[in-house]
Amino acid sequence: MRYLTLTYYTKPDGKIDEAMAVSKNIRPRDLQTASVILDFKKLQVVKCSMNGVVVPRDWDRIVTYYHQHYASTIERLFAENGYEIVKPETTVSQDADTSTAH
Repeated sequence: MRYLTLTYYTKPDGKIDEAMAVSKNIRPRDLQTASVILDFKKLQVVKCSMNGVVVPRDWDRIVTYYHQHYASTIERLFAENGYEIVKPETTVSQDADTSTAH
């Protein structure tokens, strides 16, 4: 899979619903209906608009936002397209041993 698409729908009660999908190709219908299209092969934002307002195509910011909600899917897309996710390592304090000899 290469693309992550997110489409937002307004339900009759006024609430907004979100549909997420992954695909190998982008169809013309995706370009018309999807709110967000992310290309994980080229690491670029193909489309990003919310309620008709075009949002800046900042790859890192958008992927970071959606990673909170779709972590396993996004990590799988990175892996399938040849990218490795490097998670920040936790550092252990060297002052952990506070015992003193008397």
